[in-house]
Amino acid sequence: MFKKLLIVISIALYSLPASTTAKVRIFACEPEWASLCIEIGGDRINVYSATTANQDPHYIRAKPGLIAKMRKSDLVIGSGASLEAGWLPILLRKSGNPKTSPGGIGYLMASDYVPIFGRTSKADRSHGDIHPEGNPHVHLDPNNISLVADELVKRLALIEPENQLYFQKQHKIFSERWRAEIARWEKFTEKFRDKPVAVHHTSFTYLENWLGLRRIATLEPKPGLPPTTSHLKSLLKTLRGNPARVILRAPYTRDKGSIWLSDKTGIPALELPYTIGGDHHCSDLFTLYDRTLELLSEALDDE
Repeated sequence: MFKKLLIVISIALYSLPASTTAKVRIFACEPEWASLCIEIGGDRINVYSATTANQDPHYIRAKPGLIAKMRKSDLVIGSGASLEAGWLPILLRKSGNPKTSPGGIGYLMASDYVPIFGRTSKADRSHGDIHPEGNPHVHLDPNNISLVADELVKRLALIEPENQLYFQKQHKIFSERWRAEIARWEKFTEKFRDKPVAVHHTSFTYLENWLGLRRIATLEPKPGLPPTTSHLKSLLKTLRGNPARVILRAPYTRDKGSIWLSDKTGIPALELPYTIGGDHHCSDLFTLYDRTLELLSEALDDE
């Protein structure tokens, strides 16, 4: 009797809808994409973020724990454009997971689905940390988030067809709210247009373009190379003659150069969150943008 009961229970569990017995397992290379997956996947996914806001996503060690996570994943999502070139290919190769192989349903790089800035044929190290495919920090234009969400819902539906309607409903709810927030943000930031800024790295290129900010100085002499004394001194002359309103950096960049310039020029040095968890206000994509624009408003306000 007990054996028959076990058989009945096993059959019942096997025949349950996929949404009650399994979840799509997602490996997100960066927190912003983990957050987007939660918006679209809801309670039908499990997502793991390989990095935090305090880690430079260019330079991550391919540790055994990350390999194990990749091995069990149904989908990997990242920024692409070589942002993760130093570690993601190693994880993909060592995990041996056919589900996340490049070119397959379970491999999604955001930069493949959005307009990209800065494509170049110059790929040698003499030009610094150049990405031939273009600038990979695409999540800081909210319109790019929408484009990636459109692709993500398709991938989730292919991976887990039983939950297709659920994912589509989640996508619709997110997209409607996101479009409304973009309209609100753009109205709020009209005053930012043409305001001059200096930046540590090109992390904020898409944000600058979306808001119409005017970059007049970059602290890195070449992309990815730390500010040198001679370069900072040349920027000091530039900024004294043509002052920026603020010097921007991400949480994972060293603050020494921006603070030095700030002390010499009186231009405020500002750390923007950059991604989810960049400060304690940023728990999802909506609060990331709210907080970023709040900080910029405080720095750029003319009153």
